[in-house]
Amino acid sequence: MILKNMIGKNHISLTQQVLKKLIIQIKVKILILTKNIKVGNLNKLFLNVIIFLFLFNPYYVRSETDTNFDKTYIKILDKISSKNELVKLVNGEELIYKDLAIKSMKCTNSEFDDNPEIKAYIQVRDLTITDNDQVYVFNGWMFSSSPSIAPFDHPVYDIWLVDCY
Repeated sequence: MILKNMIGKNHISLTQQVLKKLIIQIKVKILILTKNIKVGNLNKLFLNVIIFLFLFNPYYVRSETDTNFDKTYIKILDKISSKNELVKLVNGEELIYKDLAIKSMKCTNSEFDDNPEIKAYIQVRDLTITDNDQVYVFNGWMFSSSPSIAPFDHPVYDIWLVDCY
């Protein structure tokens, strides 16, 4: 998966690819069903299919159903004690978890396929570092399906995105 711009261009291009495949499948089925139909009727059929695709275009519907949620669920693993804990974050509010200050800015869930992609913009500060309060240990997008794209790198804790609600 190519991650060029996280504002939605990737999802739009994926949706366009799915729609192109759907149109090709529809055209093949139409050609199979209408082998023996007169050419005039075939033109009417194609015109009706094109009108149907413009009126009920799932491309626009899907781009608007990229839902935003208010709560983000993450798992935090303490590497020293080998215990993990499920933590609920409210978007926009900072949560203090032991030596970390964790803040989820946005959490979205795309519903393009059977296994939707959950992504969240998370900021993490280490409270033991007193050099500068505005320096983040992690500041970026986190993905539930592939956490290695933007890994959280800390000597004591690991954080994984679980879900959005």
